[in-house]
Parts: sequence; C-alpha cells; structure tokens
Amino acid sequence: METRRGFLKGATAGIVFCSCGLLDAARAQHPVGKRLPVMVRGKRIKTIDVHAHCLFPEVGELMGKEALSVTGPIWVESRFLNVDERIKNMDNMAIDMEVMSINPFWYHKDRDTAAAVVKLQNEKLAGICAAHPDRLAAFASLTLQAPELAVEELTIAMKKQGLRGAAIGASVLGEDFSEPRFHPVWAKAEELGAVLFIHPQSTPDLAKRFKGSGWLSNTIGNPLDTTIALQHLIFEGTLDRFPGLKIIAAHGGGYLGSYAPRSDHACFVSPQNCNPEITLKKKPTEYLNQLYFDALVFTPEALRHLAAQVGAGQIVLGSDHPFPWEQHPVDHVLATNTLSDAQKAAILGGTAARLLGIKA
Repeated sequence: METRRGFLKGATAGIVFCSCGLLDAARAQHPVGKRLPVMVRGKRIKTIDVHAHCLFPEVGELMGKEALSVTGPIWVESRFLNVDERIKNMDNMAIDMEVMSINPFWYHKDRDTAAAVVKLQNEKLAGICAAHPDRLAAFASLTLQAPELAVEELTIAMKKQGLRGAAIGASVLGEDFSEPRFHPVWAKAEELGAVLFIHPQSTPDLAKRFKGSGWLSNTIGNPLDTTIALQHLIFEGTLDRFPGLKIIAAHGGGYLGSYAPRSDHACFVSPQNCNPEITLKKKPTEYLNQLYFDALVFTPEALRHLAAQVGAGQIVLGSDHPFPWEQHPVDHVLATNTLSDAQKAAILGGTAARLLGIKA
C-alpha cells in the first residue's frame, strides 16, 4: 500500500501550488475506512489529534431540555459518541489517536447539577479510553465555577481515571482565569502535570454584533475569546505564578499569534493602562513559547506564520472532529514546506505524545 510519504515525495513541488488537488488524489487511492499510515522520512508517525469533541446522551437526563441548546439540535446527535464510527472516521482522517473533550456547558448550573454532569462525563470518558487505549484518550471535565471542587475532580481524573488533563472554557461566565480564586486549580494542574485544553465558548458580550450571516459567534467569537483568555494569563502574571502550567489553546490560539508583537508595546505606549504592581519576567510575546497551540489554522501559510511566531515545537494536531472544520488535518501539515521533517513529525504527534504522556 502506498503511504502518503510515497505519494508526496514525487509531488512535493506541486503541493506548494495546488495542494488541495494533489492531496485529494492521494486520498482517492485509498478505500474508505482503510487506515492511512503517515510516514515522514520513512518513519511511521503516530498521529495524535488533541482537539476532538463528543457528548453523551445521558447528560440530557441531568440537564433536561437545556441539553439540546448546547450547540443547537443540528449538532447534538452528531456529537454522541459512537466508538466504532469514531474510529472509522479517524482512520479516514489518518488519525491514530484522538484526545476527546467536552465543551463546558455547565458553568452556569448550580454546584450539585454541574458536579453530577462532570462526574458522569469523566467516568464515561475514562471507561471508553480504558477500553481503547491505543486509539482514544480524553481531557476531563471540571466544575470550574466551584474551584475547590474542580481541584478534587482534576486529582481524581489524573490519579484514578487515567485522563490526560482537563478541557476548560476561556472564562467562567466572563470571569477570567487570572482571577485569584482559580489559582488553586492551576496550582494543582501544575503539580499533577495535567494539560489544560482551552476551548472557547464564543464572546457573549458581543452577541448582538455577531448576529447575521457567517456564524460570527463562532467564526470570530471563538478565536477572540481564546485571545482574551491568553492575554489575561500573560498580563496579569498568572503564567509567571505558575510557570509549569501546560496549556493548549484551541484554533491556533485565536488571534494572538497573528498580531502578538503589539502586546510588547502596550505598557510602554500606555503605562496608565497597566498594573504597576505586576512586573512580568519577560516580554509578553515570549510567553507564547511556553504555551501550546493546535494546528487548526487550515492552510500551510497560516501554519507557517503560527510556527514562526510561537515555535513549531509548540504546535500540536487538531481537527475539531466531528465538526467538519478540518476533515484532513494531517494534510496541511505535510504540505507546509517551510517545516522540516522533524517539525512535521513533532506537530503530527511527537509533541502531543510527550506532553500527554502517550507512547509515541
């Protein structure tokens, strides 16, 4: 069976200019459901997708009709986890392992209801991952509106359930993670070596302006929400306080990577808008080199720019599966000719394996 490397080796020059057609041709040579081994310089790469979603229908019993409004009735059923179907889709996408997560929709619920939702989800995720350890892993859910409970949940997830960290929003109902009441959660994550996957929930304050065509609440709102979250973690000194935090930001980290150097000038241009009691240990842009970002930026040029800004070693694979944002997440990494083979191998799986404690 021809590997992607075998096909790409003879077509590298063409990929730069017409990658979509060539990569589609490569895919067409393989039957649906047939696993595509990914090779880089003759070495088999274990591809790890850190950005994949799921949902359990049992949550509806706890959330009631409200569960249907999590992402809208069109999407809910498609996110229910069918393991066989999921693995078949992973094979089609050349993904060896997915790290599943559930977008937080319980932050506004009372403590008991939210705790029940989180407990159910973490137990089910742990069970499924234990049954398919070579294909599926997961980030735990946390009741972040109750930080002391979130600390307990994260400890159980890491020490007893075999989960790889936790998926969190970009804020808790608009309350930023740099607030001191969340510090115990970050301290515990740092202590446990838990990875925190930041996945935004739009930017509700701008809901009125997001109305209209283009699904702007997601298209613009999600990357913006992550951008704000990361900037607060930097400028409020949270990353200095917890330098060992392992954070992955979804969607390429939002807009921060596109215009990061502006951050380095903010407190020089307008010191009155910066807290004089906070002295950062390095330039704002330098903190990007201790964060991680998924590669869900769609094109080789966008990936090239992200790597130039944050470092190729800080990027991991992400698809947003089962949402069809990026149905061929491996391809635009392979087609980014500004990356070395070693960098491609790291993005496709090597960095995630090291970060998450997964055997490469």
